[in-house]
Amino acid sequence: MRKIVVAIDGFSGCGKSSTAKTVAKELGYTYIDSGAMYRAATLHFLNRMTVLTNPVEVEKSLDTLSIAFHPSEENGRQETFLNGLNVEEEIRSMRVSENVSEVSKIKEVRVELVAQQQKLGKKKGVVMDGRDIGTVVFPDAELKVFMTADLLIRAERRQKELLERGELVELDKIANNLKERDRIDSTRKESPLLKANDAVEIDTSFMDFEDQVNQIVELAKKKIA
Repeated sequence: MRKIVVAIDGFSGCGKSSTAKTVAKELGYTYIDSGAMYRAATLHFLNRMTVLTNPVEVEKSLDTLSIAFHPSEENGRQETFLNGLNVEEEIRSMRVSENVSEVSKIKEVRVELVAQQQKLGKKKGVVMDGRDIGTVVFPDAELKVFMTADLLIRAERRQKELLERGELVELDKIANNLKERDRIDSTRKESPLLKANDAVEIDTSFMDFEDQVNQIVELAKKKIA
C-alpha cells in the first residue's frame, strides 16, 4: 500500500495537533508536530534572552538549537525535547504562546525548521500540522486540509488546555492572544498562514472530535486507494 503525506494547516486552537495525532494513529503514520518545533525554538530564544532583531544573536541561538521527539515512557505519547530536556509542558505555556508568532516569522528560523520538517517527511507516511505545511513544507502533499473555527470557541478550548496544565488565564486574554497570532501569522512576510488552493477546508466550531478525525481519515483513504 502506497503512503502519502497529510498536511493539516489552520488557525491556532482549531484542534489541529490533537486531530493530526489521532489521524496519524488511525492511518499507522508518523505524526510530526511542527507547531511544537516553533514553540521549542521560542522557548530556547526566551531562555537565552535572544534579541530577535539581532541577526547575529538569532544565528547563535539557532546554532545551539536541537529539537527531537520521543515517546513518553508512561503513556507512549510523543513529547518534545529541547537540547535533550523534556519541554512538552513548558512549550504550551502562555509565556511561549505570547512570543511564538514573533519568533516564527523570522526567516532564518523558518528556513532551519522547514528543512528539518522536509527531512522528516521525505519517506512519506506522515501527518504534519502547522501553518505552512501545505503551502511551503509539502506543497506536493497528496492530502491538504485547512482547519478553522470561531475565535471564541478556539479561546475556550485553549483555556481548557491551560487549566488542565494548572495555568489559569482569563478568556479575554487568550482570545486577544489568538487574534493577534492570527494577524501576525496571516500577514508575515515569510511563509504566511494561507489556505492552499487544493486544500479541503473543515470548520471545527461545532464538530465532535471524532467527526473531524473520521472526515480526514476518509479523505486520506481515498487518496491512498
